Amino acid sequence: MTGVIKQLAILGSTGSIGQQTLEVVRAFPHRFRVIGLAAGKNIDLLARQVNEFRPRFVYFQDGKSGQRPADINCEFLSPEDIASHPRVDTVVIATSGKSGLLPLMAAVKAGKEIALANKESLVAAGEIITREAGLNKALILPLDSEHSAIWQCLQGENQKPIRLVLTASGGPFRHYSKSRLSKVTVEQALKHPSWRMGRKVTVDSATLMNKGLEVIEAHWLFDMPFESIEVLVHPQSIVHSLVEFVDGSVKAQLGCPDMRLPIQYALSYPERLPNPHLERLNWDVMSNLTFGQVDPDVFPCLRLAIEAGRKGGTYPAVLCAADEVAANLFLSRRIEFTGIARLVEQVLERHQMVVCPDLDEIISADVWARETAYRFVSGDSPC
Repeated sequence: MTGVIKQLAILGSTGSIGQQTLEVVRAFPHRFRVIGLAAGKNIDLLARQVNEFRPRFVYFQDGKSGQRPADINCEFLSPEDIASHPRVDTVVIATSGKSGLLPLMAAVKAGKEIALANKESLVAAGEIITREAGLNKALILPLDSEHSAIWQCLQGENQKPIRLVLTASGGPFRHYSKSRLSKVTVEQALKHPSWRMGRKVTVDSATLMNKGLEVIEAHWLFDMPFESIEVLVHPQSIVHSLVEFVDGSVKAQLGCPDMRLPIQYALSYPERLPNPHLERLNWDVMSNLTFGQVDPDVFPCLRLAIEAGRKGGTYPAVLCAADEVAANLFLSRRIEFTGIARLVEQVLERHQMVVCPDLDEIISADVWARETAYRFVSGDSPC
């Protein structure tokens, strides 16, 4: 691949992961070229990105209405068409929530190399996506630091591991009591101690729902049973995951908490590229690395996610949809922090599972979960 310019499409370019992906591209103009950008409503930032990177294709919300800024004069395509376009080598899916599902399916069916940060799509439709990826020889490269760490640890190994350990910083509330958690504010929840992320993902990290979704994602990415996937609290966010093998050996991937590192690894794979803009670990000032168990009473969202993953069917799709609604309701100050888990649990309890859903049934389950969650809140349910 040396000397070959990889053609990239970045879906969610104005979000946190999208912007950090463009930082990596900016550092290697001779290796990567952006030919597609897709965003939501942040038109001003998208226009600046278009001006800098000069993509051939673009998408933004409400773009079909014809009201397009003069400085965004690229060909307008849907996210699905961008993701599956013949000119695209690698699709970076950096959106959050259900918006990534259909573009991911389009990229998979087109046999693309996919750098995936949208965990909800794989959680909701993991069986369908992984099956289609196998049929179409699509390559899914994880962007999450934890899954990238596992992927890196598995390089060169011929035997399947016996255990995966995902680490979690524990967020800002790992020492809080249940009563104290009920008083958490939006501002407190958005102050993650280690990572720079979007608002919804930051809230999910504070509740550990994000880690539960990552357990389900790891189940599909690495074909591992749920009983062989564990979560440990690691506040320093230096060890991103650990992999244990049959002989008792454990491999870990370490690095500074910077999403640009797993992004760059996915984009440059199978090469590693030197990037002076990425921070290096300083062993002289690193005093200790600690690990501990997750308190299930403090973080019920982790339990809910793993239970939904084990049940399978449409439960994971309902989990993702209910959580997206609950997190947004918290961010808009309509429910309290601990109400996120209560609302998600209430929706899951009402769900009647479809055992082997197709994509339409997964989308229907998503719609049902969102409507049900809003009905609970509108009906003054105690959440």
